Amino acid sequence: MAVNPISDYSELIDDEIRAFIEQTNAHYPPDAVRLSIAAQRAVYDQMCAAFRRDYPTGVSAQDSVLTGPHAVPMRTYTPATPSAKAHILYYHGGGFVVGGLDSHDEVCADLCARTGLSLSAVDYRLAPEHTHPAAFEDALAAYQHWQQASDAPLILAGDSAGATLAAAVAHAVRGQTPYPLGQVLIYPALGGDNTRGSYVTHAAAPLLSTQDVAFYQATVAGGAATAQDPRINPLADSDFSGLPPTTIITAQCDPLSDDGRDYRDGLLAAGVAAEWVNEAGLVHGYLRARHSSARAAASFERIVAALKRYANGA
Repeated sequence: MAVNPISDYSELIDDEIRAFIEQTNAHYPPDAVRLSIAAQRAVYDQMCAAFRRDYPTGVSAQDSVLTGPHAVPMRTYTPATPSAKAHILYYHGGGFVVGGLDSHDEVCADLCARTGLSLSAVDYRLAPEHTHPAAFEDALAAYQHWQQASDAPLILAGDSAGATLAAAVAHAVRGQTPYPLGQVLIYPALGGDNTRGSYVTHAAAPLLSTQDVAFYQATVAGGAATAQDPRINPLADSDFSGLPPTTIITAQCDPLSDDGRDYRDGLLAAGVAAEWVNEAGLVHGYLRARHSSARAAASFERIVAALKRYANGA
């Protein structure tokens, strides 16, 4: 049966999310992928800065650089009363092309405060200057560093392209000890079939279209064949066994939403504990709306609850 794209989101999206979309588009127009890479980064950073708030009381942050074959900047957030139960390793979104430590600064600070866990954000190399597998190599290097440097076990987390990296790292280190307590993937891009399902139904979704996804995929691939490479498309892995307990949270109005469902199904079929929540009426990038949208705030609480649950060994 043919799947028709949704052209009118008025019934799915409420007034709060509509206002968030309008505020975002005021800085970051829908056709921004046509701009130069430098211009895309500038408008993305400007847009993120417009949503920035002060750190929650008691949260502090310190920057460092992981040295090695490639320098990997990181920012570590510490709550007023840190828990030794776990340490969160967080990878930011941005399609592997935009974003960095500042773009997701207040998101990470809020996660640190709400969970009571220390958190390290990873500033991996971006495309097109550094194509695949550069971002994955940095993500893995950061994981290996914190596995050795932290007494607390790790939880992998990220949004969008960052969620891709979190999952890719989990697949890459499978069988090693110690192993991540869990992973929390927020509207991840996992390499689903972009000719069916949500990629078609939500091809023209607000803030991220299927055409945008294709642009980012092509940019990070840099001409290489990556469709079957689980380091960039975790759904391409032939084995889902032995992976950590996983929470996948997607937005209903997002071409990537079916990736979350399909990844959950692959994990469950392999005997891995997994849950998928497809947030009704939300759009890609809604983390920035958590202070202005009741739906986004409720989803943020689910993200926090999942991180706490894994920290407690559940």
